[in-house]
Amino acid sequence: MFGYVRPLRRELKVWEWEHYRAAYCGLCDTIGRQYGLTARMFLNYDFTFLAMLLLPAEERTELYRCRCPARLWCGRKPCTKPAPGMDTAAGESVILTYWKLRDGILDGTFPERIGCRCLSRLLRPAYRKAAARWPEFTETVEHCLDELHDLERDGCPSLDRTADTFARLLQAAAPISGGEVRDRSMDQLLYHVGRWIYLIDALDDLEEDRSSGSYNPLLLRFPDGPERHREEIELTLRHSRNLAAGACALLELGDWRGIIENILFLGLPAVERSVSDRDGRRRDHPFKHRRMER
Repeated sequence: MFGYVRPLRRELKVWEWEHYRAAYCGLCDTIGRQYGLTARMFLNYDFTFLAMLLLPAEERTELYRCRCPARLWCGRKPCTKPAPGMDTAAGESVILTYWKLRDGILDGTFPERIGCRCLSRLLRPAYRKAAARWPEFTETVEHCLDELHDLERDGCPSLDRTADTFARLLQAAAPISGGEVRDRSMDQLLYHVGRWIYLIDALDDLEEDRSSGSYNPLLLRFPDGPERHREEIELTLRHSRNLAAGACALLELGDWRGIIENILFLGLPAVERSVSDRDGRRRDHPFKHRRMER
């Protein structure tokens, strides 16, 4: 996951922003307690979105205090209380981060490959612990990424086939609850958010991949230039957002609903506008790979 899935802060109520930060800090605390300091340094907004979906659908979620390793002088910060859903999100975040680094070893530039190799070795003990706890999810991640690498190696020009592999990967992140409606809705929500993440990342990396000659499905799908097909790209992104929002409407989310709907209806479109802004891309892009202001 890449750090794109986050709310539009100015449209959140004060208590919603506080609870979002509590979920973020609670996930950071859980990762640290279970997988160590190195693992918690890779936390980003996408994993917080997953944690909120997996937490109990409560009204006014109970908070407790945890210490922030980044700002020890500030005392304890409000965090969501420990819960099985938070444990799941923590383990899966470690697994996804590790394989993201392994992917960087295969696809990055020489300096990027060296950096990803070093970081993956540091994260390996945490990954092995998480993989032992969540073997089915680990197997799905490995299978989907192998399939994606094969498509990339063959120069697949299809947006749907490549995005589907990452979408199925994220779809597997929600454990089966036994509730037919909930499980089907959660599957669809995570699937279409995963598809959206893959496509927006491809759009964000467009100029970099064009310069380096790296695989990018948008460059192969639109050989005359993706810029000429902006409406078509926006349409497929909006299609995934709409389907994710439709699935979200069927879920019981408690007080997390307002925050999650803010992300789907406001946060994701804001990311699209930022990424599509050619004058401000990367220089002014406020969404990618940035930790929350504490």
